[in-house]
Amino acid sequence: MKVHQVYQVARRHGVPIIGQGGIHTAKDALEFLIAGATTIGIGTALFYDPLLCRRINDGIADYLFRHDIPSVESLVGSLQIPEQGNAPVC
Repeated sequence: MKVHQVYQVARRHGVPIIGQGGIHTAKDALEFLIAGATTIGIGTALFYDPLLCRRINDGIADYLFRHDIPSVESLVGSLQIPEQGNAPVC
């Protein structure tokens, strides 16, 4: 739900957003970035894994490389959901 909220706010208002909550993997971070978060925040997970930031950064770099994306900036807000009238998005 938080990722969807980031998508809604980023699309409507165009303000910088910190995606935070439940980020434990690079996949989690990528979901927030693709939805429109300009950065991510990691909190409680660092208590369990102090090296988590390094692993997430490496995972994001690997994703960018594999998909030939030049930068994180190019990834931010790249989610495209086709408009379908009044049908719910999720």
